[in-house]
Amino acid sequence: MNVRLLGLAMALGLSLPVAAQAQMLQPGLWELTSSNMKVDGNDLPPLDLILGQLQSQMTPQQRAALEQQGITMGGKGIRACLTQAQVQSDNIPLTDPQSGCKQQITERNGKQWKFRFSCPKAQGAGVATFISDREFTTTVNGTFNATGIQQKGSLDTRAVWLGQDCGSVKPRA
Repeated sequence: MNVRLLGLAMALGLSLPVAAQAQMLQPGLWELTSSNMKVDGNDLPPLDLILGQLQSQMTPQQRAALEQQGITMGGKGIRACLTQAQVQSDNIPLTDPQSGCKQQITERNGKQWKFRFSCPKAQGAGVATFISDREFTTTVNGTFNATGIQQKGSLDTRAVWLGQDCGSVKPRA
């Protein structure tokens, strides 16, 4: 699998939905799917195809490491469990706290929030739109460096609440 595809999906796709901070969302299981992914203006395959390739190449140890971080691949995207305390706080931990990623909300205008993010190998800006307490979307543009080459990327993400029961998906610490 092309490491650049994984780099974009992981660096941008997992760090962006944190824009949901302080917005009242339902606690429980959420599925995040991404679309319109581009690198340097070129379309990437759909996220579910990338994740399918990734899953087939992952060792059980790699899968367990992701699950310990609260990340589970399922359905057509990535699943995360949010607790009641997390949705009521100012920080919904959808990114790995040890990733070095930081985010700042730059503007709140009703159901639409603008944000900036920076990670050791990615930075950019986006807009989160809260459709309801069970669905939000983000549109993000940024740069990333997954393989030693600086590249521009963009993607749209949709987060949908699947229910209160997180099943085997553990919340982030």
